[in-house]
Amino acid sequence: MARITVEDCLETVGENKRFDLVHLAIERIRQHRHGEPYLTEGKNKEVVMTLREVAAGKVTFDNIYDLPNAEDEAAAEQEEESTEEKATA
Repeated sequence: MARITVEDCLETVGENKRFDLVHLAIERIRQHRHGEPYLTEGKNKEVVMTLREVAAGKVTFDNIYDLPNAEDEAAAEQEEESTEEKATA
């Protein structure tokens, strides 16, 4: 995705929901400022990276408050799998 537009994000969030998109982006930016990693690749400013996450469907109203916990759970699963592999080897 070379350029990100509001229209790209509205396809995910829903048409005519610009106000909701702003609130979703603000909450995700707050999470980034508290140390949450980006879910998409790139080297843009935080607003653009957040909009990329929304447009990709990785940040939604359904999962916005679960994302900080999801990263911890994924790391715990990977650690558990590597422990199991070492035990069977």
